[in-house]
Amino acid sequence: MEFHEHQIIIADNQFLVVDSLQKLLSDSFNIKADHIVNNKYDLMRCVKQYPLVLLIIDPNLMDFDSLSELRTIMLEKNCKVLVLTNILSKNDITELNATGIKNILLKTAEREEILAALRSTLAGKKYFCQEVLDIFTEIPPEKGQVKETGSLTHSETEIVKCIAEGLTTKQIAMHKHISFHTVMTHRKNIFRKLGVNNASELVMYAIRAGIIDTIEYHI
Repeated sequence: MEFHEHQIIIADNQFLVVDSLQKLLSDSFNIKADHIVNNKYDLMRCVKQYPLVLLIIDPNLMDFDSLSELRTIMLEKNCKVLVLTNILSKNDITELNATGIKNILLKTAEREEILAALRSTLAGKKYFCQEVLDIFTEIPPEKGQVKETGSLTHSETEIVKCIAEGLTTKQIAMHKHISFHTVMTHRKNIFRKLGVNNASELVMYAIRAGIIDTIEYHI
């Protein structure tokens, strides 16, 4: 299976993930994937500049305004897409599925499962890892029950606490020694995952869910 290197794009900013994917593609499929992007703007530039057959992407790291941007890429390039990400909620999976993405895998997957997902994606077949299927079959919470916060990563939970302390995005970036852009990405992902529209709703949710105590909340 031969591809030109620019027909394969890995959209991820985690070095170990990218390096492992490149090796798997090379060793198992004889595919050279040297084109790596770590943000939405580089991804959009590459998509316009080069033909695209396969896109392996972690949407949570691309700072999309909405998944419609990813859908636009899929439709315009008629390319195959494998979502490989750290953690997903049921809402995330439903949204991805509605976008037309039928290949979803968590980064905790074993080597053979990643290979199986790649084979299915390249063959145009659906592939959902077992964790994703388990999320689909979860028993819904009873009415009035607070939504589980397991869909938040540790970093996102820490960002929630910083917001509750009254820190601005710039202050959070300085406090966590990360970029302003990274904090904005976390904020968008948190709001999307929890279904809140502003910081006040986020803080009230965090109090109800036990992420923070009422005394930690600073107006």
